[in-house]
Amino acid sequence: MGASMTMQKGANVAVPAGAVRVEVGRHAAPGAPDVDASALLLVAGKVRSDADFVFYNQPAHASGAVRHEGKRTAPDRVTDTLVVDFGKVEPAIDRIVVAASADGGTFGRVSGLSVRVTDAASGAELARFDSTDATVETAFILGELYLRQGAWKFRAVGQGYSTGLEGLATDFGISVDEPQQTPPAPPVPQAPATPVTPPQPRPAAQAPGPAPAPVAPPVTPPPATPVAPPAAAPVRLTKVTLTKSAPSVSLAKQGGTSGALRVNLNWEVRKQFKGWGAKLGRAVAMHADLDLDLCALYELADGRKGVVQSLGNAFGSLTRPPFIHLDGDDRTGALSTGENMSINLDHKDLLRRVLIFVTIYEGARSFADLHATVTLQPQNGAAIDFSLDECTVPSTVCALALITNNGGDLTVQREARYLVPDRGVSPQRTIDAAYGWGMNWTPGRK
Repeated sequence: MGASMTMQKGANVAVPAGAVRVEVGRHAAPGAPDVDASALLLVAGKVRSDADFVFYNQPAHASGAVRHEGKRTAPDRVTDTLVVDFGKVEPAIDRIVVAASADGGTFGRVSGLSVRVTDAASGAELARFDSTDATVETAFILGELYLRQGAWKFRAVGQGYSTGLEGLATDFGISVDEPQQTPPAPPVPQAPATPVTPPQPRPAAQAPGPAPAPVAPPVTPPPATPVAPPAAAPVRLTKVTLTKSAPSVSLAKQGGTSGALRVNLNWEVRKQFKGWGAKLGRAVAMHADLDLDLCALYELADGRKGVVQSLGNAFGSLTRPPFIHLDGDDRTGALSTGENMSINLDHKDLLRRVLIFVTIYEGARSFADLHATVTLQPQNGAAIDFSLDECTVPSTVCALALITNNGGDLTVQREARYLVPDRGVSPQRTIDAAYGWGMNWTPGRK
């Protein structure tokens, strides 16, 4: 394996690996825009169809060559990761563009933006490019993986767009279904740079204005005739973040009407310890066996009720009632595996309500000092996500989201509600009582 290196714009390096993880990262800072990673699989500079675009709402390429694994949040850094398996890349694909888009602001407000390529098997860093000179851009081509004489290489690019992910995607032939507020503008012009040119210093803060002077060699997609039919429907770039002020959303309005709805829970342990939870926080941080369990109470249209959870091996089923299935138990909190549950939207008319919740099985006495994120990803439609508030009570069970059938449409409501069981009362009984499910409970074990 080659040694890791920090690259200049325009530089390239061999990628001697069968599969790589591409991490787009930024510093975690209050008020900074969120940053989303995406990839475009190209043939002669264009996508063949919208299916060649991999991002948060279309997280896997049909070939299996590229998949979007999602975000990990640490106290000082946020990363969004793509995995590329070169062995599954179709022969026609000669370039995979790695892009980033800013959600809620410009890249001038993002610090520490970088793309890092590592060997998926060994974890060895193969390449790294730090982008330091952004101003008004809302999307970036950070780099590209490309074929040269049968071998894959990575080039640092750093080309900015002031038209966001929509403008970038459209430039490569993607059809987007969101109405454009203004006519699409060309990419932010940038002067050619050579691999030996050092990065330009980050400009001082300035009022919004015209796109800045060039900062990188543009990647100009040459015109090409698509070699595959276009996708049946344009891609949807919208994603929904539920908050206290906007806690609910219709799945139908986001396009989530069929297929599997994937529910993911991931978490990080905060390293700072303060207030009443200081000693507990240290215990959580040091405890290697922290085990959170994703669960669901359900009520079917015919009145039947039950629970899907790992306790008692009540994993459910996607193909028969309750049409909810829990994956195997996971203790890492990693989004690439994590705690995952699926709901079969093809049978949504048979569901009356579903309450998704999480319990602490072992490893901590409270959710204090845990940062948890919930993502609901419909097979068709926009992703829905939200974070849990900081826990300030000795809670071992948290209601995450309530899904309710309203005339055939499912509404997702953010609950993020920490509950404190009475002495001797299980977390499951506690959540049942709070939401009026009315079930009988017996002790269970994994």
